Amino acid sequence: QVQLVESGGGLVQPGESLRLSCAFSGNIFSIYVMGWYRQAPGKLRELVATITRDGSTHYSDSVKGRFTISRDNAKKTVFVQMNSLKPEDTAVYYCNAAYRQNNYWGQGTQVTVSS
Repeated sequence: QVQLVESGGGLVQPGESLRLSCAFSGNIFSIYVMGWYRQAPGKLRELVATITRDGSTHYSDSVKGRFTISRDNAKKTVFVQMNSLKPEDTAVYYCNAAYRQNNYWGQGTQVTVSS
């Protein structure tokens, strides 16, 4: 069974940075496509970024150029570096692990961008 635990959320001002981490436990980490998603109040959960096992990345248009996803297969951890944060980035951020029909979620970490 896969478990995902996010950390690193918090309250920051516009223009500041945060780095979220997601610790993976369970099966073979390296085979999973890892992703970050977010859900703002009253909105649907949306994709932020994904990274494949070989390091190929994909970003939503709203974060492209500001966020960077990365993974450390040895430490079974995925990160997202979030720069130039905007109030509209405020949301609960969720870590996701996907492989074939298997799909796992973390409990989420709150990111609030406000002056």
